[in-house]
Amino acid sequence: MNEKNIDKLVAEALAIEAQEAKEAGALGFMARALTQATMPHKKTKEYAFERTNGAFTLSIVAPPSVGLPYGTVPRLLVAWVTTEAVRKRERELVLGESLSSFMAELDLVPTGGRWGSITRLKEQMKRLFASSVSCTYDEGGTWALEAIRVVDRARLWWSPKAPEQITIWQSTILLSERFFDEVINHPIPIHMEALKKLKRSPMALDIYCWLTYRMSYLKRETTIPWAALQTQFGAEYGRTRDFKRKFLGQLKAVRSVYLNARAEDTERGLLLKPSPPHVRKLTPR
Repeated sequence: MNEKNIDKLVAEALAIEAQEAKEAGALGFMARALTQATMPHKKTKEYAFERTNGAFTLSIVAPPSVGLPYGTVPRLLVAWVTTEAVRKRERELVLGESLSSFMAELDLVPTGGRWGSITRLKEQMKRLFASSVSCTYDEGGTWALEAIRVVDRARLWWSPKAPEQITIWQSTILLSERFFDEVINHPIPIHMEALKKLKRSPMALDIYCWLTYRMSYLKRETTIPWAALQTQFGAEYGRTRDFKRKFLGQLKAVRSVYLNARAEDTERGLLLKPSPPHVRKLTPR
């Protein structure tokens, strides 16, 4: 993001923090596992993906005919799905009476064509919902595994050629029981408006969700080595210094919407100082 965009984000952030997220109707939630490790940022030819954060490893496996989810859209989808599950306390979620109404929930404008937003959303929904996720925790003598699918069933009846058209049958998804239980019992509060401001960058979205989660329990100053952050956020970068430059640029954008986050670049790594989480109230609207 350039300086002009950063300045605009700062101005918008002041408006965001001027009122409670709940009162603004912007209180959202993110699945805990995806604040600790992340999905691919870019399209890959591989069908298995892995990110590590200390003893925690997130693995995603996709059918070869579909491919792995990547970019900003699946991140926005997971945030929406998690938020709706926490709000409604139901596994089956209705995705809107029309394609355009659902896209509005994600702050996406319907555009057609091969490279349009409708095609991109449809493709990423297939990739995300068809993938299997496993979370492992390995700390020497302690080892644990949890296998999760986001959904057990998806029924999408929208017509890409008529995004405004209300369909006869509702488009729905049925969350898997494991995913539903996880997000209901351990939701990470986020500000949906902040996600919308950062939606151009998957790394910025990842940093924002991770930072507000990390700050929710950080008790003392902690330095995280850049090599460790690289395995968590950007393993595809060949050199740590290239990753660091990219990370710091996106961190600047994140701090323009999360004003109270205290994080500094040091020779040893990223220094985190205890800060209030971006969203304090945990009760959904």
